[in-house]
Amino acid sequence: MNAALRSIILLMTMNVFIAGCQRPSENHAPQPPDAAQREHLVAAPAGERNDPYYWLRDDSRKDPEVLALLEAENTYTRAMLAETRPLIEDLAAEMRARIPDEETGAPFFDGGYWYYTRYEAGGEYPVHARREGSMEGPEQVLLDGNRMGEEEDYFRIGGWDVSPDAKKLLWLQDVVGRRQFRLLTRDIDSGEVVDTGAGGVSSATWAADGNSIFYVENHPETLRSFRVKRHFPGQDRDDEVLYEETDTAYYTSVGRTRSDRFNYIFVRSTAATEMHVIDSADPAARFEVFFPREHGHEYSADHVDDHWVIRTNWEAPNFRIMRAAQTGHADRSAWTDLISPRAEVFVHEFDAFESHLAVAERADGLRRLRILDYATGQSRVIEFEEAAYVAQLGRNREPASDTLQFIYTSMTTPRNTYELDLRTGDRKRVKQLEVAGGFERSDYRTRRLWAEARDDTRIPVSLVWHKDTPLDGSAPLYQYGYGSYGSSMEPAFSSERISLLDRGFVYAIAHVRGGQEMGREWYEQGRLLNKVNTFTDFIDVRDHLVGDGLVDGERVFAMGGSAGGLLVGAVANMAPEKFAGIVAHVPFVDVVTTMLDESIPLTTNEFDEWGNPEKPEFYRYMLSYSPYDNVSRQEYPAMLVTTGLWDSQVQYWEPAKWVARLRDYKTDQKPLLLHVNMDAGHGGKSGRFRRLEQTAMEYAFVLERAGLN
Repeated sequence: MNAALRSIILLMTMNVFIAGCQRPSENHAPQPPDAAQREHLVAAPAGERNDPYYWLRDDSRKDPEVLALLEAENTYTRAMLAETRPLIEDLAAEMRARIPDEETGAPFFDGGYWYYTRYEAGGEYPVHARREGSMEGPEQVLLDGNRMGEEEDYFRIGGWDVSPDAKKLLWLQDVVGRRQFRLLTRDIDSGEVVDTGAGGVSSATWAADGNSIFYVENHPETLRSFRVKRHFPGQDRDDEVLYEETDTAYYTSVGRTRSDRFNYIFVRSTAATEMHVIDSADPAARFEVFFPREHGHEYSADHVDDHWVIRTNWEAPNFRIMRAAQTGHADRSAWTDLISPRAEVFVHEFDAFESHLAVAERADGLRRLRILDYATGQSRVIEFEEAAYVAQLGRNREPASDTLQFIYTSMTTPRNTYELDLRTGDRKRVKQLEVAGGFERSDYRTRRLWAEARDDTRIPVSLVWHKDTPLDGSAPLYQYGYGSYGSSMEPAFSSERISLLDRGFVYAIAHVRGGQEMGREWYEQGRLLNKVNTFTDFIDVRDHLVGDGLVDGERVFAMGGSAGGLLVGAVANMAPEKFAGIVAHVPFVDVVTTMLDESIPLTTNEFDEWGNPEKPEFYRYMLSYSPYDNVSRQEYPAMLVTTGLWDSQVQYWEPAKWVARLRDYKTDQKPLLLHVNMDAGHGGKSGRFRRLEQTAMEYAFVLERAGLN
């Protein structure tokens, strides 16, 4: 942003803020900005709607009037939180104190090297490094995020890949926060870095021969990942287009199999997937379809030894694991079961070894691990003792290995990395996430319970609290939910959350329909024309916890982000009296207008999730719950809303418009705050310490409202 534009925005910001402050006020508190209304008709087959705040959309992010309004919102939020500034600083400091200055993650073995990620004292960004042969050898730094990002307001390494010969590195880099990465390479021995010139990249991988790079280019307007190109480092030739996905419902990515023999193109929509594979060590080879796409058929495959292992929902709603011959993958009738379909168990993913198969699956809402021995055909589940936990696969890159790396965590147990001997079943812990600042695991309790929804469906709920906090109806509740895209919310550990627990909050994850905690049907019951189940489940979980006398019904707070922001936004309209406060991070709240506009990133891929509003049935249903369209003249809870100017997932104007409309309609005097991160996107600020500032603000907001400041 140039100096002249910045000066104009500063002047306009002051004008907007002063204009707001001139409105009458009994307590002389700061007054919020007052966004102008301008008539704008949004056309749809089922009828037109007036959207008076449509003008807040600025794709360029350069309109001085829009930027001035967003800056005025930030000024107002800072003024309203001024009295809690000491608490915010205290919270940020104690969360910072729990993060060790120096930290090294669990290493994983690949091609003769041990790879790992570490953080340096005071460093915001990771350092990716490796050691040859053992962890006792000399360190070879691959990427130093602190040095690379030191001059940037935002910095992120989006992914990296070492060539099969271990001599070359590629990585993706974002300095805006819009997830439009630039592709760079490095010769590991010489250190020479080359900018390939490829921007707007979403994924990349070395070819199996190590002489070229496959990468995916995003559409410049919709940001949909759609075109696969091949880049030859060091050669003076244009990048070759290998594949272009023309169906706008599909996204595209690239990768390499565990065997390092095949590369693949993976295309996915909400309801179907398709893979294309190439024996890229063969110069004459071309990509071929692994199995043709079918609506409703989702599959993914990996190559190990001389066969393919496939996760598929063919005649298996909760997925199964199958095997196919190396050259027989296009004939589905020749696929054979390794893990047969089960009605009560959902299969998430797998790691295929030459002698065993490790499967991450979910039963009764909990994620666990199963090990299959090819030789005996027998499988076993790895058992754990806690009532609510997460067990997931680690980094297992060597298919010939007899050792499985896996991760275990719970809401009271920091992340532990284990190694399991696949032959004997013996396991050992190789790394535990260090939590500084006096944390004692024994000070906290966790529980899994079930809430009954209004249609008699049992909803799993994960609880965590401090041992000194009584579950007798006197403690405040912080309730989190998501419930979209089949994404399951795991009961994992958070060192930041301790700041709430230590101050007397009970924290709950409501595993509402729309995720896949209870299998594929759980997802089906929370999408398309069943979406309202997601919102009513969340309300019913709150009512259960209050009704059973576990928490204080006058101090219940709701939090959600992105599609979870849609959840809490809908809940704010449907049951505002049941919540003392709501925190909505980057909320997807303008559902209908966004889904009508196919130029907006992500829209076309989402029709199978929300429905296509060009069809009257879906239009009316989406309009019935869209948070922006259902704001009404009533009292609302205190609300903190966050967004990022460069967000490519949920554009900043959705929460900005929502807040403007809420101010027009709400009949209460409770705070309604909008915080706009002007230098970041969907994930907020970059850096392991800088990101704590927003969390501290969020926690201070709810602690103040709960009387625990």
